[in-house]
Amino acid sequence: MTSHLPASSALSPLTTLSGPAAALSLPHVDTDQIMPKQFLKGIDRKGLSQGFLHDMRFNAAGQIRAEFVLNQTPWTEAQFLITGPNFGCGSSREHAVWGMQQLGIRCVIGASFGGIFSDNCLRNGVLALVLPEADVARLMRLAQDPLLCHMQLDLPTQCLYTSGDGQRLRFELDPLHKEMLLHGLDAVGMSLTHAQDIREFETRYHAAYPWAAPRQNHTTR
Repeated sequence: MTSHLPASSALSPLTTLSGPAAALSLPHVDTDQIMPKQFLKGIDRKGLSQGFLHDMRFNAAGQIRAEFVLNQTPWTEAQFLITGPNFGCGSSREHAVWGMQQLGIRCVIGASFGGIFSDNCLRNGVLALVLPEADVARLMRLAQDPLLCHMQLDLPTQCLYTSGDGQRLRFELDPLHKEMLLHGLDAVGMSLTHAQDIREFETRYHAAYPWAAPRQNHTTR
């Protein structure tokens, strides 16, 4: 029998992450700010790192705003972003996550995120980690200091280590989400881990209800 299961897109697995964390304490940064509309011209994902937080990183003439954190050393190499509450609220805009990932950020940490943004992170191999406000405040303080902002994530053990203050924070994570990130699976890829079960169900179902089986295409010459 021919399978009708779709192919999955390839993502990079996320197991460990080590690098600077940048602090963006503004609340309610919406997806229009994260990825402005002029960068939504296609779905090929090209050049979206330029669009990520574009109006915060660049002025109206397209020149770099030297005062913005992601334009400063060491945060030009940030792999973590510590955010204010409700980051990623607003409209559904997967380009926002694509641009963030292209810039090198694979973990965003905050007390809350926009629901669709959080889901888009998961589907694109980015960890959107929700922590208590007190923990976020501590990480925000560390991230604001260039000498203390380095962090290490170990996803298998669900730990975040901050060398700046020598603390190790263990966080909770949905087991399904963890597996998707560890193995670089999107929603389709996760479904395909059960491909054999799905095929066996198709076989049983179509045997019981043959009229529901997909018709084979026949070409007459």
